[in-house]
Amino acid sequence: MFGIKKSVEHLDQGLNIIIVGCGKVGSTLIEQLSREGHDITIIDQNANKIQEITNQYDIMGMVGNGASYNVQMEAGIENCDLIIAVTGSDELNLLCCTIAKRVGECAAIARVRTPEYSQESSYLLEKLGLALIINPELEAAKEVARILYLPTALEVNSFAHGQAELIKFKVPEGIILDGITIAELGKSDAVDILICAVERGGEVFIPNGDFKIKKHDIISFVASRKTAKTFLEYIGFSTNRVKNTMIIGGGKATYYLADQLLHMGISVKIIESNKARCEELSVLLPKAIIINGDGSDQEVLKEEGIIYTESFVPLTGIDEENILLTLFARQVSNAKVVTKINRINFKDVISTLDLGSVIYPRYITSEAIIAYVRAKKASMNSNVETLYHMFDHQAEAIEFRVNEESNVTNIPLMDLDLKKNLLISFISRNGSIIIPSGQDCIKVGDTVMIVTTHTGFNDIQDILM
Repeated sequence: MFGIKKSVEHLDQGLNIIIVGCGKVGSTLIEQLSREGHDITIIDQNANKIQEITNQYDIMGMVGNGASYNVQMEAGIENCDLIIAVTGSDELNLLCCTIAKRVGECAAIARVRTPEYSQESSYLLEKLGLALIINPELEAAKEVARILYLPTALEVNSFAHGQAELIKFKVPEGIILDGITIAELGKSDAVDILICAVERGGEVFIPNGDFKIKKHDIISFVASRKTAKTFLEYIGFSTNRVKNTMIIGGGKATYYLADQLLHMGISVKIIESNKARCEELSVLLPKAIIINGDGSDQEVLKEEGIIYTESFVPLTGIDEENILLTLFARQVSNAKVVTKINRINFKDVISTLDLGSVIYPRYITSEAIIAYVRAKKASMNSNVETLYHMFDHQAEAIEFRVNEESNVTNIPLMDLDLKKNLLISFISRNGSIIIPSGQDCIKVGDTVMIVTTHTGFNDIQDILM
């Protein structure tokens, strides 16, 4: 065993969590869950990784096979609230959770990436008694597809089962937003949206009515799905989805993305260097154009029409290659580009490059798991439904389901003593999205989204002072 045992006070505050797998997602979960005060034990077969991560964080570490009954017992599975299996093997993750469910009373979450298993996720959830199955490649593909559907946006995150969207874009010079206040924008009948966060010069603001928007600000606003497009058109953006896309690399994420885009009526061209994988993809995706070639070769890219493509998504397994391909695409075409990055070591450098929309699959995965953990820790009054970190973790967007009456229900929002740097962004009620005014109330059965620079909210009542 590596690490130091926590104090009793610390144990009382959080859940007892075992994480199996010390890779990108595992380390991201450790970073975020340890910050939120949970008692964490990590299991991995790589002793060096365990040593490194237990030196870095106040957690326990065990070297061993996470699917072993004896290893789980030694790690304390009998007193565990949650096991999260995020090794590189789907089968090992499912086995870890199955054994844990037989031994302890804990909830179990497995990372499962294989398309066949993902299609059977509801069956696996039910039969194995899992709390959650998470697929990083599928979730990343969904995010890319949302962006290509609305290519003006840098990010598009969905809430309320897809009825509401949180959209991020950069304010260009010369559009009507440049130089007006939030209050002035709100007076327009054409604008039923809420600007909930603004990044300027690396600092994030939760704006009030007096806040003046400036060119080059990066703005996040929330709206119903229909209203979002109307607002973007009103301020001068084109909102037509792309007609075609070029994807470099033929891995799982490419399969998931291409499948979604083809269903949306977007034509897809995939360039993959492995001939056998090309043959597999041509069977799996008969409507896509599959090219066997080197996607990092500039001549191949030009020959296949990079200059004319409307969107370009490099999905190789190498971050540096994805970045260079994006920069090349921006140089030779007007394509909407989306860059997938797995590692975060050089995030400050990456943020200075013109990479268009950037997605981090490890964060998409960890956010879904953290939303579940916070919901498990919360009271009966409310439940965390969805969680997104914004602007490099400087703010959070959290969707709560309101289950019972509490200190926040049936009171006009203007009479609630809300924390500073917090906005109630929408209320979803009976299938309708309400952009709230001061007279609106939160009611039992609503889902409510808040955006705040505070972190770690578990319950809707956390919004109060």
